[in-house]
Parts: sequence; C-alpha cells; structure tokens
Amino acid sequence: MEFLTEPWAWWIEPFASNPFMRRALYAGLLAVLSCSIIGTWVVLRGLSFLGDALAHGVLPGIAIATILGGNVTMGALLAALVVVGGIGGLRRYSPLPTDTAIGLLFVGMLALAVVIMSGQSGSYGGDLTALLFGSITGVDDADIQRQIITTAISAGGSLLLYRAFLVLTFNETQAQMLGLRPRLAHFLLLALLAVAIVSSFEVVGTLLVFALLIGPPATAALLLRRVPLIMAAAVLLGSITTTVGILVSYHHDTAAGGTMALSSVALFLAVLVLKVLGRAAVERLRPAQTRTGSAPTSAATP
Repeated sequence: MEFLTEPWAWWIEPFASNPFMRRALYAGLLAVLSCSIIGTWVVLRGLSFLGDALAHGVLPGIAIATILGGNVTMGALLAALVVVGGIGGLRRYSPLPTDTAIGLLFVGMLALAVVIMSGQSGSYGGDLTALLFGSITGVDDADIQRQIITTAISAGGSLLLYRAFLVLTFNETQAQMLGLRPRLAHFLLLALLAVAIVSSFEVVGTLLVFALLIGPPATAALLLRRVPLIMAAAVLLGSITTTVGILVSYHHDTAAGGTMALSSVALFLAVLVLKVLGRAAVERLRPAQTRTGSAPTSAATP
C-alpha cells in the first residue's frame, strides 16, 4: 500500500530521479494519444479484428529491417501499408467475406515473419523479443522525436477527417450521398491506423499495441455516447492506465509493456462490472417504486 502511505516515493520520485522513466512516460502518453483517437473509430466501426491483424502485419517489415540493419520504423510502416493495400484489394475483388480476407492476411503476414526470423533466432532473439513485447524503458530522445511526428500524423489526420469518418461510421450510404467517398475514407482510416500502430510498437510491442488501441476507447464507449467525448475520455483513461502501468512495472519489476496493456484491460473490466451492477441495482429498485407509487426525482437540465 505504498502508493497510499508514501505517495511521493511511489508516484513522483521514480520520474523525478530517473531520466529513462521520464522518457518512458513521454513515449507512453504519445502512444496513448495516437492510439486512443484512431482507436475510437476502430471501436465504433467494429474493426477490432482488422486492427489486430494490422498490428501483427507489421512483423515481416520489422524482421526484414532488423536482419538488413535498416530502419525498423520504416520497415514496419511499409509492411503496414502493404497490409492496408492487401485488405483493400481483397475487400474489393474477392467474393469472400471481409473478415475472411483479413484473417488470411493476418495469418500470412505472421507466418512470413516467423519464416524470416526462424533462421535468425540466435542472432536477433533479444531484438525480436523487444519488438514483440516492447522496450519502453529503452526509448531515447530520437525515438520520442520520431514518435511525435507519427503521432501528429495519425491523431491530426483523424481529426482533420473527422466528418468523413463520422458519417462513414454510422451510415456508409449517407457518406456516399454527401460525396465523402467512403472507399477513400476507409482506406485513409486504415492508413492512419497503420501509422498509429507503427508509432507505438516500440513502446508496448506489436503483440500488445492492440491493448492501447482498443482498451481506452472501449472503456470510454461504456460511459459516453458522443464521439468527441469518447475520444477525450479515451485519451484521459489511457494516460492514467499507462502511467499506472509504468509505475507498477518499476516498483514490482514486471514487463512494462505487458503491465501497461493489462492495466488498460483491467480498467475496462472494472468499469463494465460496475456498470452491470449499477444497472442491476436500478432494476431492483424499480418494482419497489412502482408498488409505493413513488418515482425518483431528477434535476432538470437546462
């Protein structure tokens, strides 16, 4: 219970005394900003499986860049764009359902990464582990600068295309009638999603970035209905869980990326349980109010 009995030592001192913890916090908050905004559209449109496939689809690019000694971020971005193009092509030309096409790409890209790295496990085992599960405490100033750029692209692009994404989310036919070009908007959404994933994989790893992408927006969607409020709440909740995850990892020597991801999922489950219990309590009160003829009072909202 040190986080209550010694708040300075638990909450503040790790960041005040350790530059690597401050960089980890900056990187985590940038990842939350990027993933929460674009993740709101992913959650509202029911594209979670696509996001998961895209998060794993960057692995071949990372693997190739690692072996060749190239820029890992560029390798991940190129692989993500290949997946985006592949999903668009299969969606347009294949008679199969969209989720089937996504599943094929998901398995194919993951298998390709395994094949590429299978002969390099001895030489690149440590690098591969960091890429899969993240190395947030190992980020440097150059990593944060790159992350600022990619976060600005994904978050800024999502906000600039807000109207097109909003109409596309709730009524694709209406988007077509308004001349918003839903196919192009969908492609741009996938491209921004790819950038968001690439900007965050160094923080939590490709296997865990999905938690930041889905967890905070899904939690916010349980509490709110308006899209701007969901985005703002997702950023706030994601920032809280990321900060707590980093601190828990520091104090208890656990994997930072996994702890951050687990904190995000744990908050979603806690909010869901509280909401279900609250709804059950309201349902139990209604028969009693009906029998007594009383009704709950509420203040009018101007």
